[in-house]
Parts: sequence; structure tokens; C-alpha cells
Amino acid sequence: MGAVGLQTHIWANNTRSILLLAAFPVLMIGILYGVQLILMGMGFLPGTGRGLGDDMALAASWLGGTVPLAFGIAAVWFAISYFGSQAMIDVMTGARKVERRSEPDLYNLLENLAISRGLRTPALRVIESDSLNAFATGLHEGQYSITVTRGLVNTLTRDELEAVLGHELTHVINKDVRTMVIASIFAGIISVIAELVFRGLIYSRGGGRRDNKNAMPLILIGMAFAVIGFVLAIVIRMMLSRSREYVADAGAVELTKNPDAMISALRKVEGRSSLKGPDELQQLFLDNQPNGVGLEGLFASHPPIQKRIEALVKFGGGRDPGPWLGEDVLVDDYSTSVPAAG
Repeated sequence: MGAVGLQTHIWANNTRSILLLAAFPVLMIGILYGVQLILMGMGFLPGTGRGLGDDMALAASWLGGTVPLAFGIAAVWFAISYFGSQAMIDVMTGARKVERRSEPDLYNLLENLAISRGLRTPALRVIESDSLNAFATGLHEGQYSITVTRGLVNTLTRDELEAVLGHELTHVINKDVRTMVIASIFAGIISVIAELVFRGLIYSRGGGRRDNKNAMPLILIGMAFAVIGFVLAIVIRMMLSRSREYVADAGAVELTKNPDAMISALRKVEGRSSLKGPDELQQLFLDNQPNGVGLEGLFASHPPIQKRIEALVKFGGGRDPGPWLGEDVLVDDYSTSVPAAG
């Protein structure tokens, strides 16, 4: 039976998130096994001198020692990221914390939304960029933060801006932001391991001893493990982000009771959301360009805005005014110019 209602969607997504996040340690073990096979094939680790199966079994036996070591290093990495994630994000994006006195209207919108749900108001940050985007960060109560760009503040109407803040606050309410930050940390660890392996293959040149008759099969099998693990880590991270954007859009409508404002906000953001940042951070954005189709769409961190709008029209009862051309003018499906919502 499919999920029905916002709360049921939240439960379904949270269950899916737990299962997907549980896959990251498994992927890490698979990649580590692949690395050991590659090192054995290149002669940096000893082989059995017998058949391919024996060499692979030997590499598997080493996991009893290498997995705890790798997880220990990952735990240190995770601890550093856990306590320093917001500072690192601020440095990467140029975000700065603002208070009520400097941004009273923006702050009041966020505070009112938080009060309506009995929440502590998240910290508010602004990026001085003409891009139209926003994102939420944080891992626990007291650390949550919502960041918006100056372009978003200057372009959206009050109702549209409230809808976007409601979208990001929904990520906080549903603990999406915590899940995504943890997934980003895991994915970052796996990405670094994979990159070190591939760089090692490129720059090793002669490598170690090459007297293992199974060298080439071991390298190829090891690379297959590493590549598959790396790709699956990316896909899992993207799946986590895509599935939650629809729920956050619905949550914004539930908070503001204004589906038209969320739709018109997305129309203004469409094609204007480009914002610099690492891949692990871009999955947190309100929108992440480009949104591809086919294979490119598989790796896209967000569903296309058109699909998000269609969902809001179908399930939220909103009206789609069509693409925004700027200067407070929208074009609807019948190519008729109308004033922008708000």
C-alpha cells in the first residue's frame, strides 16, 4: 500500500533512509576489499602463489584487521565533521550568520514558522550571491541553521520567501537535514578512499613486485569492487535527497497554507539556482542545477522542478502560473502573460 498523507510519507522516507544509510558501511567494506585486491595484484601485498580463489580468500581474511582500522579512521573523520560541519560550510559558501536587527523581516518569517510548530528558531544565515537558493544544515537541536542567498531574498515576494523557509524548516522538522549531513560524511569518506586508489594506480608506475600470476585478474576484480562501491554511494546519496524534496515541498504548503506561493517560488528559482559548493553540500540545496534525464537524471540530487510543481498542483491544489521571465512576469501554459503571484 502506498504512503498516503504527509506524515505517512515522512515515516516511509525515514525507514528508507535508515536502510540506505546502513548500506554505507557495507559499501565501505566492499571498497576496502577491492583496494586490497588491487594492492595484491600490483605486488604491494603478498599473494598465496596459488590460484585466484586462494588470493581472493587471503584478501578477505585481512578484512578482520583492516576493517576495524578503517572504521576507526572513519570515526575520527566523522567526529571532526560532526562538530565542525557548520564552520566548514560557512567557509565553503561564504555564509554569514545574521540576527533580527540586521534582517528583521526575514528573521520574523522564520521565527513565526518555528513558533507555529513549537520549535526553537534555527540560526539564520545569508550568502551574498545573486543566485536563488537556500538550504538547511545541522545535526541536532541548537545547531540547526537555515541559509538563504541574497538573490532569493531580493527576488521572492514575502509569501514566496515564507514558503521557501517553510520548505527548509520541514527538512529540520523531519530530521532530513541530519540524515543528509551524515550521508554526506559517509559519502565523503568513500569518495576519498576511491580517489586515493585511482590516484595510486595512475602514479604507481612500476608498483611493487609483479611475480603474482593472478596480478591482472586481481587488479580488475578489485577495481570492479571499488568502482561499484563508489557509484552506489553516489546513487544512495542522490536517492536520499530526491525522495525528500517532495515531502519538504508538501511540508511548506502545510506550514503556510499557500501552495501557490511555493509553486511561484520554484518557478523563480528554476534555472537561477546555481551556487558553488562541493557535491556533498549541493544535495542540501533547495534546487541543484542541472536536473538531467536518463543516466544524468539518475545521479541528479534533486527531482526536476517541473515534477515538483506537478506534485504540488495535483496534491496541494495549487496553480502553476508557468515559467517566470523576470520583472514579476510569468507565462502560463497558454502563453498568456499574468502578474507574478504575490
